[in-house]
Amino acid sequence: MTPRLRLQPEAVGIGMTSQRVRDRLVDRLREAGIADEPTLNAIRVVPRHLFIDEALASRAYEDTALPIGHGQTISQPWVVARMTEAVLQVAPKKVLEVGTGSGYQAAVLAALGLEVYTVERIGELLRQARKRFRQLGMNIRSKHDDGRVGWSEHAPYDAIVVTAAAPALVEALLEQLAVGGRLVAPVGSSGGQALMQLTRREDGTFEQQDLASVSFVPLLSGMLD
Repeated sequence: MTPRLRLQPEAVGIGMTSQRVRDRLVDRLREAGIADEPTLNAIRVVPRHLFIDEALASRAYEDTALPIGHGQTISQPWVVARMTEAVLQVAPKKVLEVGTGSGYQAAVLAALGLEVYTVERIGELLRQARKRFRQLGMNIRSKHDDGRVGWSEHAPYDAIVVTAAAPALVEALLEQLAVGGRLVAPVGSSGGQALMQLTRREDGTFEQQDLASVSFVPLLSGMLD
């Protein structure tokens, strides 16, 4: 069963940006192969312009990644949509996100009614994301920590979304995935990665599938204030 979209347009100031512009982005995503309607509705409703610098707001609904400072980016909407629809296929209730960044991916997941936990290693980015969550009335649980270790206190998770790339899958995160759960993560070098989907079988092994070629910032260890 797919979660019902909770966030309503009137709750997020949808009039701040033309509805036509948002609809056009959704049309582009649909043409690019995103087929899950709840995912597309979440992209339509969550105000991406609130998750980037005001100077870039005019580009908020382009299908492109944008800088958010500290060497990080807000992901391309197509990538956010592809990762979201991939985890929705296992009908999750509780999701862990590794790499909060601007908070946009977490907000899309929360708009779908999911229980979202998110970890960010850069303190300033997390503080900004928390302000956005409060502004939108979203109850997203967040933690300033090294995302490579996950958030074991709340494990297991029905889904894990990793928004930074590592050369290989991180074992600590796989251990926090529930049976039947799905992890989606970019894997590879800084030159380009494969967006990988892993679903945990009952015997503890994983069914693996490559979803797309992507380019993410690296998944780093440690914490910054």
